[in-house]
Amino acid sequence: MLPLPRLKKILQRVEEIENLLSDGEVVRDSSRTQALTKELGSLTSIAQPFREYLKIQKEIEEADSLLKESQAGSELAHLYQEEKERLLKKEEVLKETIEARLLKEADRDAARNAIVEIRAGTGGEEAALFSSDLFRMYSRYAQTHGLAIEVMNSNPTGKGGFKEIIFGVSGPGAFQRFRYESGTHRVQRVPETEASGRIHTSAVTVAVLPEAEEVEIQINPTDLRIDTFRSSGPGGQHVNKTDSAVRITHVPTGLVVACQDEKSQHKNKTKAMRILRTRLLDRKRLEQEQVIQAARKKHIGTGDRSEKIRTYNFPDRRVTDHRIGLTLHNLDDILNGHIDEFVEALEKEARTRRMAGGADEN
Repeated sequence: MLPLPRLKKILQRVEEIENLLSDGEVVRDSSRTQALTKELGSLTSIAQPFREYLKIQKEIEEADSLLKESQAGSELAHLYQEEKERLLKKEEVLKETIEARLLKEADRDAARNAIVEIRAGTGGEEAALFSSDLFRMYSRYAQTHGLAIEVMNSNPTGKGGFKEIIFGVSGPGAFQRFRYESGTHRVQRVPETEASGRIHTSAVTVAVLPEAEEVEIQINPTDLRIDTFRSSGPGGQHVNKTDSAVRITHVPTGLVVACQDEKSQHKNKTKAMRILRTRLLDRKRLEQEQVIQAARKKHIGTGDRSEKIRTYNFPDRRVTDHRIGLTLHNLDDILNGHIDEFVEALEKEARTRRMAGGADEN
């Protein structure tokens, strides 16, 4: 079953881009033209066979109508029947082509670099400590697969945790390997500070976004408010004595990004802009999905930050992924970066759902 609302939206977007590319003012902006041309090339591979598919459907209806009007068993009826069968075969081929290209389009982000944001949720210091555990887990997982980790911003606590840590992952298939980690990660364990030995439940949210390319998101410098401030570490101790930290506010959307991990103001600004572009791309896609009523919750790895996706239970040494009902009893190995079994199972489930018609992922 083809996802007709999505396909019609793609056709509409192709027509919009074609109109934009005929606008002299747009053409004069080389960066925007490049981004639009790239998007058009991607969408046309789906729009072109879908246009043919719609045309074939009309021809089938016409052949069927003529067949009903003709005398049963006549030579004319035989010709109309042959024509209808020919059109039905062509329709099936086009349908398979469209499905294959939708699957490919759904994985358009697979080869991108990723930006991962880990934030402590409910649980105070215990949640912050688990944020640190997750960062270590992801760092080791990335290292195992030859991917590079680059910390872009962090807000450490005095006890070794992170209220927030944002890092980039670069290398072949970086986003594909991390894409299913978005959501709420719940930890159940006895905190080191808990004298009575009671098990506490804390939560950490993880957002994994495909890193935006500069040409994809055009940011007007006049839309930015850039502030500098002095970097600080846990306990208010200054990392350095210069105003090297950067805070960028995108005024139209209200998005705020701050980076302070580098001693260079220029480097912090560059990292902040990378994060801002990526968040703006994510926001743009979410808005597009809402327009076409793409229900993210029905897909694996949707990026829904409110969804509880995994529980790490320390007393039982087990980890459960709630999306696929998979429980593993090797918590220590998992926290040491061995999450491939989860990733592979989630990829398999996502492929199955897309083949069943859920080609709206991402």
